[in-house]
Amino acid sequence: MAEDVSLSQVAEQFGTPTYVYSRATLERHWKAFDQSVGDFPHLVCYAVKANSNIGVLNALARLGSGFDIVSRGELERVVAAGGDPSKVVFSGVGKTADEIQRALD
Repeated sequence: MAEDVSLSQVAEQFGTPTYVYSRATLERHWKAFDQSVGDFPHLVCYAVKANSNIGVLNALARLGSGFDIVSRGELERVVAAGGDPSKVVFSGVGKTADEIQRALD
C-alpha cells in the first residue's frame, strides 16, 4: 500500500515495471529540507534533471519550490506543471539564443 492505494492494483492496471510516487512523502521531505534552513532567506530549487515528471513538478510547485533547469525543454515542463517562472534558476553552459530569449520572456 502507498497512501491507501494498492500497489498490486497499480501493477495490474499499468503493468510492470512502473513508477509510483508518494505525494505525501515528496511533501514531507521537501518541507523538512525547507524548514531546516530556519528563518534565513532562501529558495529551495529542485533539480528538474533528477526527475521531470509533471506530477512531481506540480507537487513541488504547489509547495512554492523553485526549480533548477538546464534547457528550454525543462523550462516548458516546469511552466506546464504550474511552476513560477520567477523561481527558476537556468544554469549550465551552451545556451542557444532561443533558450536565452525564452527564459527572459
